[in-house]
Amino acid sequence: MEHSQLMEGRVRFDRRDFCKAVGVTTAVGVVGGSVLAHADLTKEQRDRMTADEIIQQMKAGNERFRSGKTQHRDLMSEAKATAKGQYPAAIVFGCVDSRASAELIFDFGIGDIFSGRVAGNVADEDTLGSMEFACKVAGSKVVLVMGHTGCGAIKGAIDGVQLGNLTALLAKIRPAVEATHYTGERSAKNYEFVDAVARKNVSLTVANIREKSPVLRDLESSGSIKIAGSMYNLETGTVDFLA
Repeated sequence: MEHSQLMEGRVRFDRRDFCKAVGVTTAVGVVGGSVLAHADLTKEQRDRMTADEIIQQMKAGNERFRSGKTQHRDLMSEAKATAKGQYPAAIVFGCVDSRASAELIFDFGIGDIFSGRVAGNVADEDTLGSMEFACKVAGSKVVLVMGHTGCGAIKGAIDGVQLGNLTALLAKIRPAVEATHYTGERSAKNYEFVDAVARKNVSLTVANIREKSPVLRDLESSGSIKIAGSMYNLETGTVDFLA
């Protein structure tokens, strides 16, 4: 958490406009026939976006990811451009699963989003504090909880696995297991049930964020941010935004 994140951002005059169409399409430049993406998002550009527009950009990025048409990125240039400041549009809170990287799934670059990850995407006090920093201090406008199919943490919670500190973490997922209405085999071997629990767990985490964080709840009530849930399908690459 750099001090510069807490200060007003400087305008970098060499940046390309990040916003097109609805005001948020990723800026690109054509170099030698290839498309070069610029993730160096300015404070002014981020602040002009609405939460709904940011979510639309997430959906568009996921479509690029699924179609194999992700933008070419000069990551070292992005790293240098954002070294002295960052203005992420959203914080994505997902699972630690190695197959569920938000930056890749949404085709985002360095500096575009905050990314928080805990096995089973269950939010504790530290996670909520991180979200509050992202939105209240740094200016992000979307909190997106992202579960995924075939989640090992969900399976562990269903089976009642006990292992060191993991025991307490999985206990936080148990309410989702118990709250999932499902007709059929309620076991970790039944992937349909596992995914149903994962979806319920996302919904409960979203509710928990609103309940346990007055800061985020007030920001959402005022229309400054949007808190949403989603599920990522490991096989298809699709992110399904929950109602």
